[in-house]
Amino acid sequence: MTKNLKIKAARAAKDMTQKDLAEAVGVTRQTMNAIEAGDYNPTLNLCIAICKALGKTLDELFWEE
Repeated sequence: MTKNLKIKAARAAKDMTQKDLAEAVGVTRQTMNAIEAGDYNPTLNLCIAICKALGKTLDELFWEE
C-alpha cells in the first residue's frame, strides 16, 4: 500500500491536525496516522467520513492513479 498523501494534503489545507480529523470521523489519531502512512486500509464507511470531513470526494482522496 502507498502512503496517502492526498489525505494529508487535504487535511493541511483545512488546517487540521491528525487528531482533529480523527475526532471528526470517530477514530484515534493513531488510526489516522496509520491510514496516512499506508499501514491501514480504512473501511468504505470510514473513507466516506474522511471525505465528508475534508470536503472531498472518494475519487479525490482514495483513487489510485
